[in-house]
Amino acid sequence: MKTKAAVAIAAGRPLEISEVDLDGPRDGEVLVEIKATGICHTDEFTLSGADPEGLFPAILGHEGAGVVVDVGRGVTSVSKGDHVIPLYTPECRQCPSCLSRKTNLCTAIRATQGQGVMPDGTSRFSHDGDKIFHYMGCSTFSNFTVLPEIAVAKVDPAAPFDKICYVGCGVTTGVGAVLNTAKVEAGATAIVFGLGGIGLNVIQGLRLAGADMIVGVDINDDKKAWGERFGMTHFVNPREAGKDLVPHLVNMTKRGADQIGGADYTFDCTGNVAVMRQALEACHRGWGQSIIIGVAGAGQEISTRPFQLVTGRVWKGTAFGGARGRTDVPKIVDWYMAGKIQIDPMITHTLKLKEINKGFELMHEGKSIRSVVVY
Repeated sequence: MKTKAAVAIAAGRPLEISEVDLDGPRDGEVLVEIKATGICHTDEFTLSGADPEGLFPAILGHEGAGVVVDVGRGVTSVSKGDHVIPLYTPECRQCPSCLSRKTNLCTAIRATQGQGVMPDGTSRFSHDGDKIFHYMGCSTFSNFTVLPEIAVAKVDPAAPFDKICYVGCGVTTGVGAVLNTAKVEAGATAIVFGLGGIGLNVIQGLRLAGADMIVGVDINDDKKAWGERFGMTHFVNPREAGKDLVPHLVNMTKRGADQIGGADYTFDCTGNVAVMRQALEACHRGWGQSIIIGVAGAGQEISTRPFQLVTGRVWKGTAFGGARGRTDVPKIVDWYMAGKIQIDPMITHTLKLKEINKGFELMHEGKSIRSVVVY
């Protein structure tokens, strides 16, 4: 079949809108009509050429929502007409990682996913007979896409596509980092570094968990109002604190008889390795946890004095917020439908496919929280 798609021809070049060929689903696969897709910083990271796993030509996009229009042999968990969210972190429920219950990092199709192909080693996308790579196993910048059955989550059919597509990455990553990875308890203090799309979802995850003090850190003062909208209690612009940012944060998180200070939990949503160190060192000695969410550039490394860890601070990373896709994503959609979390305010721009490059421009200019393309 033919499908309209935004194709990444090469690193650093704008996406090109074209009609490409898409083969139907094979055994264990589903064909999904994507109704809406978000434009995420990870897509930009790959398009820029900074992603060491980036392949071209490819159809990017991993934050989508749509309808199943066909299924291959052996598919039992979804049917034609089901509303689904593609999962760049699948959940097979059978591999050692899934069975361990210690991680959400399913390994069933990781190797082929990283190679830009389906589990059988081939691509479903092509143009004039030339292969086009899949991206993160999703390729939601195409109106139609094919995914493994284990990489789609069936969700409430009443949920609006142009909002819940954001659950495919940003919402789940932010909220999940709080609830699944850090397991924040009621009454905790927390600091969130970077108040973009992920950081705001961390904030609303902290509010959901019952955190008492939620400090947002961002160099853009305009983010103060955004943070407060989702539950932030204090705001700090690091340019005003200068080199004294960490001592400033430690001091402001002193409470009652505790004269040590430091947050119970900190979250890096920037991908900046210097900020990652600040986030760790702003933790409370003895028990503070710092969660790395942001993706750093290829080859970059993090560092701190070992004393920071010897005295009880913990450095953790999280992918997809520790969420098990087919199990947890439907729950998060239900939370949205029940009004427990907000998504609508964060969808700041709605675009057509032909305007997709504008979405990347808005991201670069800091003018959007999330741009969504509606097919």
